[in-house]
Amino acid sequence: MGKPVDVIQSVRLDDEISTLILLDQTVLPNEKNFLHLKELKDIWDAIYHLKVRGAPAIGIAAAYGVYLGTKQSAADNYEELYLDFKKAKEYLASSRPTAVNLFWALDRMETRFQKEKGKAAAEIKQALKAEAEKIRAEDEKVCESIGQYALSVLEPGWGILTHCNAGTIATAKYGTALAPIYLGQEKGYDFKVYADETRPLLQGARLTAWELEEAGVDVTLICDNMASIVMKEGRIQAVLVGCDRVAANGDAANKIGTSGVAILAKHYNIPFYVCAPLSTVDLACKTGDDIHIELRDSEEITSKWYEKPMAPEGVRTYNPAFDVTDSELITGIITENGIAYAPYTESLPKMFK
Repeated sequence: MGKPVDVIQSVRLDDEISTLILLDQTVLPNEKNFLHLKELKDIWDAIYHLKVRGAPAIGIAAAYGVYLGTKQSAADNYEELYLDFKKAKEYLASSRPTAVNLFWALDRMETRFQKEKGKAAAEIKQALKAEAEKIRAEDEKVCESIGQYALSVLEPGWGILTHCNAGTIATAKYGTALAPIYLGQEKGYDFKVYADETRPLLQGARLTAWELEEAGVDVTLICDNMASIVMKEGRIQAVLVGCDRVAANGDAANKIGTSGVAILAKHYNIPFYVCAPLSTVDLACKTGDDIHIELRDSEEITSKWYEKPMAPEGVRTYNPAFDVTDSELITGIITENGIAYAPYTESLPKMFK
């Protein structure tokens, strides 16, 4: 059985047929289905409906998407092509309000576009393609570096709890929070991973448990409300999670339920690490209070995963996609340039140097 970290590329471009190819994460683990998307509306839909998910993978998909949207333009001069680019960029940016990688990747593509001023439309389009490919290649290196830094604070044989999915299918390769798991496996660390199911969309059950099983990692699936007991029983020596945005003070937004895990880890004196590519660190965002939390449809709670609805029809629901973990609950923020420790207002800016 091949390792997903070696054989699964969840986001890629087939430029010959102007197609973005995405692993549809909404049908895992029952189907391994790759979507072939040509139209911007379909790429927008894939991002919004979590067919592609994970901050880095969203950024890569957006970069390829805005390239394909611009490639379709019939404009033959810089100014008109730029208008079409901006239209595609703003449309894709509206798909997910919380994941900073989405805006980071789209802004980077715009910066590249502006550098090509004075060139022919065909040359500009090729430059955009090259930039999107560069974003994907850089993410692979970033994830490997995060994994190596994370390994420096972990010990062989440890039990590790993770929440949501920050694995290879959420990135270009390796993942963020799962990168040390894969790298540790190659070195014989023999980690025992406990994966929260991650209600209500079950990314831990459907995605993390699936890819770790595929890779031959020792993984145990637990319900979200079981995190406390496995910590109390001494099964967990560290918590590793990914994130969608880190504020300047170290507050970190991640999949709903993450802050509760951090509170439990604090109670049981278990280190809690956030694995964060620098592209998710937003120094312009002062605290977690400034992070917009996306609210999602009620059916994700009431009926999505059930043969019959599991809640009264019409019941009021509250379904935030993310929560914010306060910085004082975070042991360290692991980036590709090192590990930031409190005070984060001082350590995070240094990671960019």
